[in-house]
Amino acid sequence: MIDQKTLAYINLYGVLGTLENLCELAPEAGSILTNKKPVSIGFDVKDGPKATITFANGKCRMEQGCAKCDVKLPFSSCEKFNGLIDGTTTPIPSKGFQHIKFLLNDFTKLTDLLTKYMRPDPADLEDPDFFRISTLLMLNTITVAIAQIGNNDEIGKHSAKYMVDGEISISIKDCASTTVRVKDHRLLGIKKPSESPRAIMEFSSIELARALFDGKVNAVACVGTGDIVMKGMISMIDNLNRILDRVALYLA
Repeated sequence: MIDQKTLAYINLYGVLGTLENLCELAPEAGSILTNKKPVSIGFDVKDGPKATITFANGKCRMEQGCAKCDVKLPFSSCEKFNGLIDGTTTPIPSKGFQHIKFLLNDFTKLTDLLTKYMRPDPADLEDPDFFRISTLLMLNTITVAIAQIGNNDEIGKHSAKYMVDGEISISIKDCASTTVRVKDHRLLGIKKPSESPRAIMEFSSIELARALFDGKVNAVACVGTGDIVMKGMISMIDNLNRILDRVALYLA
């Protein structure tokens, strides 16, 4: 079963949070964000996550909370916010009506572009550049989703309870690396390499990482063939993999 609160945290910090990386990786994202004056959109989910995304100069960044934002989108429940992501809810701003044009045009085009990369047409994946960007975006989203599931999902929290403090590096060899930081059984997804990982899980290639993300290959089998290398505190990786099994359920 899917917990709606956990899904809301994933949708805000994991999915919408990946807009940061989309603007860094996809050239067409910069052409959408033509505003010179920063515009910030705050997402205020009752009994759920709260964050603000600020857009400026072809880039964007996400910050916790939404006390200072130009446009505020309130949601009465986690279910309502999840409806924004799946297209069944149309939010009404409680603040910043003068920025409606940006919300309806630039922001919508950017989220549509993110969807194109995150739920790609198989034909688009034949382009090497598209394939690379799409896979790296997935890596970042999955990293953050692991943390949100470990912190909010009941099954995920059970696995997090057995994780010792330290950082786990999730990397694609010679390509990219992200980090899951564990502190007092709370997880934080960091979209940067770890400087001092306590455990490492490394995929041998971006093609293998993609196949794993798409559920086309078996992770255990890949460990046996050496296509996935695990080092360090293996118990951390074992519990992380249990949480990772839940990610596909939430991001399906």
